[in-house]
Amino acid sequence: MQFDLTRRLTSEALGTFFLVMAVVGSGIMADRLAGGNEALALLCNTLATAAVLIVIIAIFVSVSGAHFNPAVTLVILLRGQIGSGAALAYVAVQIAGGCAGAVAAHLMFGLDPVQLSGTARNGFGQWLGEFIATFGLIATILGCVRFKPAALPAAVGLYIGSAYWFTSSTSFANPAVTIARALSDTFSGIAPADVPGFLVAEFAGALAAAWLFGWLFAETGARSERAG
Repeated sequence: MQFDLTRRLTSEALGTFFLVMAVVGSGIMADRLAGGNEALALLCNTLATAAVLIVIIAIFVSVSGAHFNPAVTLVILLRGQIGSGAALAYVAVQIAGGCAGAVAAHLMFGLDPVQLSGTARNGFGQWLGEFIATFGLIATILGCVRFKPAALPAAVGLYIGSAYWFTSSTSFANPAVTIARALSDTFSGIAPADVPGFLVAEFAGALAAAWLFGWLFAETGARSERAG
C-alpha cells in the first residue's frame, strides 16, 4: 500500500519527535536518578533509545519507510527509491520533529523549553566515532532490507544500543537528532559549535556505507557459492 506524501511526512515527523523525546527525556531522568554515576546514566539512556527505535520503526516503516534520519533519506535518494522533492520534505520534517521532541522533553521535566547545550563533543576521535556509527547504521538498514526486512526494527535498535558503548561519540548517527540535541543543555546535549563536525562525519559515513554495501549486497545474477 502506497501512502500519500502528507501521511508519510507526518509519520517521519512523529517518529523523529518520539525518538528525540526519548533520547533527551531519558537522559534527563537518568541523570537525575543515577546519583552522579555517568555509566549508569548512559546505560539507562541507551536502553530507552534502543527500545523506542524498535517501536517507532515497527509502527511507521510501512507508512514512510521509517527513516527518521536525513542520512538515511540521503541514501534512499541515491538509490532512486525516493524523489528529490519528497526527500527534502522528509529532511525538513525530521529536523522539525526532532526539535519539537527536545522541547517536549524539557517541558515534561520542568526545564526551559529551548536551551543551547554547553557540552563539547569535538575532535578526531568523536568525528571518527560518528562516521563509524552512521556507517554501521546504514549497513544494518541495507542488510535487513536486502535479506530480512522483518528484522529491521530490532536490528536498528540493537545496533544503536551497542554503538552507544563502542563509539567515542555515543552514536548520534543522525543529523536531525544532532541538531535537536544542540537545543538541550542536558545529559544528551551537544554544543552548537560542534554540530557541523558531527554532520560532516555522519553524512560521510552514510555515503561510504551506501557505496560499499550497495556493491556488496547487489544482485549480480551469478550463482553464489555455498558451503556443501
